[in-house]
Amino acid sequence: MSTHQSRQPFRRPVFVVVITALIAGLYGPAVSPASGQLGALRDAARRAAEEKRKADEAKREAEEAKRKDEDAKKQPATAQPAAAQPAAPTGSTDQPPTAATSAPAAPSFASYSKFDFVPGERVVAAEDFAQDAIGDFPARWNTNASAEIVTIGGQAGRWLKLTRAGFFTPEFITDLPDNVTVEFDLTTAPDFNAGFPLETAFVQLADLKKPAEWQTAPNNFFFTTHVGPSEGVSDLTSRQDGESAAGNQTRTAQLAASGRPVHIAVWRQRQRVRVYMNQEKVWDIPRAASASAKFNSLVFFVPGGCGDCEYYLGNLRVATGAADTRNKIVNEGKWVTHGILFDVNSDRIKPESYGTLKEMAGVLTESGDLKVVIVGHTDSDGDDATNMDLSKRRAASVKATLASEFKIDASRMDTDGKGETQPIDKNDNAAGKANNRRVEFIKK
Repeated sequence: MSTHQSRQPFRRPVFVVVITALIAGLYGPAVSPASGQLGALRDAARRAAEEKRKADEAKREAEEAKRKDEDAKKQPATAQPAAAQPAAPTGSTDQPPTAATSAPAAPSFASYSKFDFVPGERVVAAEDFAQDAIGDFPARWNTNASAEIVTIGGQAGRWLKLTRAGFFTPEFITDLPDNVTVEFDLTTAPDFNAGFPLETAFVQLADLKKPAEWQTAPNNFFFTTHVGPSEGVSDLTSRQDGESAAGNQTRTAQLAASGRPVHIAVWRQRQRVRVYMNQEKVWDIPRAASASAKFNSLVFFVPGGCGDCEYYLGNLRVATGAADTRNKIVNEGKWVTHGILFDVNSDRIKPESYGTLKEMAGVLTESGDLKVVIVGHTDSDGDDATNMDLSKRRAASVKATLASEFKIDASRMDTDGKGETQPIDKNDNAAGKANNRRVEFIKK
């Protein structure tokens, strides 16, 4: 994959032509009234020419800046590792920033109008690769192939680049219970078409030390992400109580090789499995998993002979428990959610938060007299004052979105922010920080 590059705008040579009336001095040292008038005219012409030069220069610079901005927006992103960079202070954000190049456009918020994914209420595992060095294989993972941590120009955070066929499994995930959600981001190079898919599997391993045996485990289900030039293919296959089931296949434009990350979310509710790719629900299978399955492993797998099939994984998060929104807010007086996500160092809500916002909007619509205070919280990274301001702005952004997108009366919602002052988990690991970054709805 080639590194994201910010294409430098073409700088056309600028020729500033100043036409000045040169008045030849035909007089001696003594200056006559006529020569004085000519001198004044000459000075005025020079001043006018200089002012015109400066105006032309300012106009040229403004046009060049505009062209540069337009070029940056048009530049197609490439999903390639940039040179290793020291992580900058991130505040309380989802990921640290990397190269300051233009990122490809994300799906619009409005496109998620049918998106109904709501993550579990508590984050139990998360991976942002912050604890490992660029170029290393992550210490908390296992593989029989090879991979390395990289940064990607124009994309926040660190990514695991899968460079060879084999399995890749996060060993810190040892339980995927009856009600669980798994989210991660996946990206490839533009026009990627390696011929081999990435498989993502929930597995019941008899021996956690033998992840290579995942395909013969008594219970598993896996879905593929097979990226193509204009659209991709996904299929979902399961093995239940030792018997393999026939796979189903579907095509989706979400897997086009656009160079932008695809946000993938998996929601298991006992036997039912739903898989989302960006705003599209690609799979909703009532009996994809065995009722007796006790999944204890998450496996990413690239089949053999893949050649140049580089996949990039990032922002892995596992959460458990049902949201139970109405009961929490109406009867218990508070609903805490980790499903409203924001851009790095920003109060801009990510579009994949739509399902959670729609869930809360539904409760407010059904309970017309319900009033709430929306409270933002951050983790402890970064400056205290910055985190406090960020949490307040994010709460205000949630209110504005509920009012504008879901037509909730703004007078029913107040906002506040607590920054990092009220943690509910430790701030020394990715999962703890993810739990502390939250939005609370408190009944008034």
